[in-house]
Amino acid sequence: MTEPAPAGQSLAIAAETLYLVNLMLAPGLAFLVLAWLWLKRRQDAPPLARGHLDQTFFVSLWGGVLLVVANAALFLIFGWDWEWTWVIVVLYFTAVHSTLILLGMVGLAKAMAGKPYVYPWIGPRRA
Repeated sequence: MTEPAPAGQSLAIAAETLYLVNLMLAPGLAFLVLAWLWLKRRQDAPPLARGHLDQTFFVSLWGGVLLVVANAALFLIFGWDWEWTWVIVVLYFTAVHSTLILLGMVGLAKAMAGKPYVYPWIGPRRA
């Protein structure tokens, strides 16, 4: 006999899916949908869904900062003309972006299993 799905599991899966879509398919657009979902459902969502919503929303914000601000800073520090600037920027972007995707896949797997997940390093800690 199968166990019933935990309360909020489908919302948790939706949040993790939107996080990954934001990183891979529709940057910005998927974040707007995720932000709308977070604003709309964060108060009344079951604990599992609220945890995944909070994690994906705030990690999306941090991910944007890590990718946009850090790359802009690298260009400001090293300049546009130095060929190694591009090497550093591409390596940094690839490493950080790939890590965010990998963590999102783990988050999605946890949501599909009906378990909570806290993104390491940049995910908000639950009290």
